[in-house]
Amino acid sequence: MHWEDICAHPSLQDLPFKIETNANGQIVMNAVKVAHALYQGEIEHLLRLLLPTGKTLPECAIKTAQGIRVADVAWVSQSRLMTIRHEAACSIAPEICIEVYSDSNTDDEMQEKRALYFACGAHEVWVCRDGVMSFYHAQGQLDYSLLAPQFPVQVMI
Repeated sequence: MHWEDICAHPSLQDLPFKIETNANGQIVMNAVKVAHALYQGEIEHLLRLLLPTGKTLPECAIKTAQGIRVADVAWVSQSRLMTIRHEAACSIAPEICIEVYSDSNTDDEMQEKRALYFACGAHEVWVCRDGVMSFYHAQGQLDYSLLAPQFPVQVMI
């Protein structure tokens, strides 16, 4: 299926979990717990406070070489937003893509997502594991975000 078809399919509306596609166009479903949603909400809130010139995007679909991946939270500048605003899935990744670990996530999966987001134009990829933030740019791990240096290394829920 194409992402646009998935988004429009009546039986896939209002699911209690997020869906992505793999490289073969197959739907991949991931169930999340309340804590996951709390971390997403707090990260989005902090981004809005610290980077008010752009927009936050919860559950942001991004076209990658391996199918559609959905960043739990993303931040996009106004200029990049003009390119992706009316797309079903972002043709270019927002500047910051953030993943929150779920019970089903593996380190290898997160590493693959980071690589996919960078290949699509992300400037930074952040990972939240039990509230502890890790920040990355294409060359490797950072001590703090270069785009949002005041973002905390620990998110409290």
